[in-house]
Formats: sequence, structure tokens, C-alpha cells
Amino acid sequence: ARAAGFRDDLLLVDLAAGTSTIAVDDFEIEAEIWNALVLGVRDYASKTRFSKVLLAISGGIDSALTAAIAAEAMGAGNVLGVLMPSCYSSAGSVEDSLALARNLGIETLTLPITPIMQTYDCVLAEAFRGRPADVTEENIQSRIRGNLIMALSNKFGSLLLTTGNKSELAVGYCTLYGDMNGGLAVIGDVPKTMVYRVARWRNRRRPDIPEAILTKAPSAELRPNQTDQDTLPPYDILDQILELHVEQCQSAEEIVAQGFDEQTVRRVLRMVRIAEFKRKQAAPVLKVTSRAFGTGWRMPIVRGE
Repeated sequence: ARAAGFRDDLLLVDLAAGTSTIAVDDFEIEAEIWNALVLGVRDYASKTRFSKVLLAISGGIDSALTAAIAAEAMGAGNVLGVLMPSCYSSAGSVEDSLALARNLGIETLTLPITPIMQTYDCVLAEAFRGRPADVTEENIQSRIRGNLIMALSNKFGSLLLTTGNKSELAVGYCTLYGDMNGGLAVIGDVPKTMVYRVARWRNRRRPDIPEAILTKAPSAELRPNQTDQDTLPPYDILDQILELHVEQCQSAEEIVAQGFDEQTVRRVLRMVRIAEFKRKQAAPVLKVTSRAFGTGWRMPIVRGE
């Protein structure tokens, strides 16, 4: 017999004298993470006196899993999913977001940001004259969304959940005052590869997350034809390097000695180092690994090269 995890339970055990060592049954790590995050959201909301939550849903796997966790923790009627499509958002992403919301039974609100983007372009045109478009314009989109959803949080009195994963937070693949806005980073200690595993585990029990969300290439959709792998190593490689460095405290030399490409390893560790200033301003995360960013990761903001 085994008592339930992450909820109240009572288990009485009576062992006969001389009983041999008891083996602990294997458990599903995906189930443990799911149950921990559901409890974490429910407890955090309750203790901060929020009865409702909201989050941005983009048609990607991170927001889909976060929405599913929120619906389980709070009840679908207490969750609002906010779509904020731009000219770079694919029709498929919007359709997938709406399908997810229907499956979960959560309410949605759609706020297109293209008119606001155009206003920014007009206001900044003279100041930016002669300078090519770059990550600045991408960050503006994220910050427009962050501003809008914070306004909804203030007006409705709902807790804003951020949807970034541990891999993104580790290497700084996120925007301060944009997609990092919020009161709780639900999956901020869940690596991207584990996000997929937990989502598929959930779908085997209740297929609320559309298959297209699980199979599409991850993308921030901040420029045409963008994918995460334009900027980052493949997540299966990235997450292994991050686990060795962040959770096992291994150096670049130790990681390279295990067969990883040296240039990739040093690039990833540099990204982790220079993203410290972002993590210092990030929402608190729910800890599910051996070492989470926050109290488990005490590093100076500036460490040089």
C-alpha cells in the first residue's frame, strides 16, 4: 500500500516482527510533478487570497500545460485564458488555443495586439530611423502583452500565472516586463523536455491538450517563421547540459568530458550566467527538481565573462 501524494491521506501500516526491508514501488515522475504543481497553484492562490487566476494562452505547449494545471487546481470556472494574437501569430496557434480552452472548459478573452504594435512603430519611427529591426521589436510585442494582461489582473482581481519553463528561465529566453510578468511561475522549475512528458502523461488520462500543440515546433511567434531552435540548441541537448550544470553543479570541463560539444556547452553556460539579472526579477517558482532558481540558486547578478 502507498499513501497518496500531495493531498491529505491516512494509511495504517502494521508490520510483523522480523519483517524484511520494504521495497518502495516505482512511481511516475510525470504524475508526481503534475500533482505537485496542482497543489502548489491551489495552495499559493488560497494563501494569497485569490479565488481566480488568468494566464496568456498562445497555442504553445507551455501555456497549454499551465492552463491545464490551473483548471485542475482552481476549477475551470475560475480560470481565464487570454489570447493576444499579432500579425506573426499563425491561424493554427489561435485555433489550438481556442480548442484547448473548450476542452478545459475555461473562459477566453481575445485582445489583438497588432494595432498597438503599429502605434509603437509610428511613435518610435523617427528615433529608430536608420536602425534595422532586431530583438527590440520582438520585446515590444511581449511587453504589450505583459501590460495588457497585468491590466486584466488588476481590474479582475485575479492572480496572473506566468507560463515560462525552466529551460527558458535558465538561458534568459524570456522578456522582462513581458512574458515574465505575473505572481507565480507555475512551470518555472520544469525543463522543456519534461513539460512535454507531463503534458503527454496528462493527455493519456484526459486528452484536453490538442495534438497539434504537442507536435508543433516551439516558437515565440515574434517574427516570421520563427522557432526556438533558431536561438537555442535542441531542447533534448539543452536540458541535459542545464541539469548537469544547475542541479549537479558541474563545470563546463566536466560536462564536455561526458561527450557534449564544447562550443555548445560554453555557449549555454554563458547564457545562464548573463541571464541572472532576469531571474532576480522573475516570479517565484514552484520547486519540483533538486535545485530550482530562487532560494536554491544564489548567484551574483554580475559575474563577468
